[in-house]
Amino acid sequence: MLYKILWALLFLIIGSAAGFILRKYLSESKINNAAKTANNMVEEAIKESERIKKERLIEAKEEIHSLRFELDRESRERRNELQKLEKRVMNKEENLDRKIENIEKKEEALAERNKKLELKETELDILKEKQLVELEKISQLTFEEARELLLANVENRITRETAILIKNKEAEAKSEADKKAREIITYAIQKCAADHVAETTVSVVSLPSDEMKGRIIGREGRNIRALETLTGVDLIIDDTPEAVILSGFDPIKREIARNALEKLISDGRIHPARIEEMVNTSKREIEDKIKEMGEQAVFEVGLHKIHPEMVKLIGRLHYRTSYGQNILKHSLEVAYLAGIMADELGANARIARRAGLLHDIGKAVDHEVEGPHVAIGVDILKRYKENNEIIHAVEAHHDDVEPKTIEAVLVQAADAISAARPGARRETLESYIKRLQKLEEIATSFPGVDKSFAIQAGREVRILVKSDEIDDVGMVLTAKEIAQKIENELDYPGQIKVNLIRETRVTEYAK
Repeated sequence: MLYKILWALLFLIIGSAAGFILRKYLSESKINNAAKTANNMVEEAIKESERIKKERLIEAKEEIHSLRFELDRESRERRNELQKLEKRVMNKEENLDRKIENIEKKEEALAERNKKLELKETELDILKEKQLVELEKISQLTFEEARELLLANVENRITRETAILIKNKEAEAKSEADKKAREIITYAIQKCAADHVAETTVSVVSLPSDEMKGRIIGREGRNIRALETLTGVDLIIDDTPEAVILSGFDPIKREIARNALEKLISDGRIHPARIEEMVNTSKREIEDKIKEMGEQAVFEVGLHKIHPEMVKLIGRLHYRTSYGQNILKHSLEVAYLAGIMADELGANARIARRAGLLHDIGKAVDHEVEGPHVAIGVDILKRYKENNEIIHAVEAHHDDVEPKTIEAVLVQAADAISAARPGARRETLESYIKRLQKLEEIATSFPGVDKSFAIQAGREVRILVKSDEIDDVGMVLTAKEIAQKIENELDYPGQIKVNLIRETRVTEYAK
């Protein structure tokens, strides 16, 4: 047993020693192999770097060669250009030298010619003096006396002929101007026949029955209060059968209220919430209609490049009236008339039509903005960068400023024609009578006036003056003063003719 154990120990020791020797041998061989591999890699890396270095050197040399070649080529081209420029400069210098020589020759020739002309002038002066002396001896007049006599005769003749010519031309021009003006205005009015809508400050809404009035008023008046508050229009519900009256100075608000009320009556459901809904719907519909009316008016006149906000203002004129005349219809008529007259006279028809359409644009917001509609309109046009000629025509159409262009005069004339023609405007009987009375009072307030009569529906005032107090010259001044006072104190459409009559009567009886 002990023997086996000893042999086992001996084998174990021998195996351990052999294993240690074997592991040591394997480790040394791996280390040697790794060293050889590293050395090989270093050598390869050195070789690769040398190769890359040689390639980079070759590329650099090639690039330097190409740059040197390109530089040589550019230098040659610049030298060629400089040579060409030098040749051109030399040619120009040669041409200038030749021109200078020619100019010098011409100057010498001119100097020689001037000398000859001076000699001839001297000879002519001598001959002229001799002739004057001979003429003075023959006519027995000095030169100054003869000249004064001749000029006096010529002046008298020219003055007489000029006066006759001026008189004939004035008469001819006046006759032709009056005839041409009548033809142009008649032609313009004949081509333009716009309809006019008479409106007031109230609108009437028809009801299916009188029972609807109670539903419109509502419990304790809540429906009518809601409608009046939302629209800003007064509702008048009285004994008028099957009708409700809407009263308000703003025509757009009145139209919104009328439209909303008709919708409520048609729908049958009338309560504050439904009223608010219908009023909002009507507002949108009226805004769309205003835009549509403005676009239609601009299209009918044939204009373009008008600011969208101005188009809306033009559409608002559809709901604005003056003496019962629809302002949008009136503006269209003024645009047509001004454009036609401008075409006939050779003026700028586009400017005339544009100014005619925009001349009353201030009336679209005169319920909201203080001031006369002309000043409001001018501010609107300036705000939207309108043409200065258009602004001037609008500003001058009521003589707030003196018209300086023919288009401004045509717009002024077209506005007067549209406003003054029969049937265009209407007034209430009361205001009409007051205006006639005021017209006669203004005329009779002047000293020397005997009687005055407003005729032609207030378009003319005929005044009889006292012949012993006002002479023919004084009549002109009195007529101007009366017209000025009428302009300052009266508001009227169109124009009023002031006609003064003076007569002297002598009575004698034969017995």
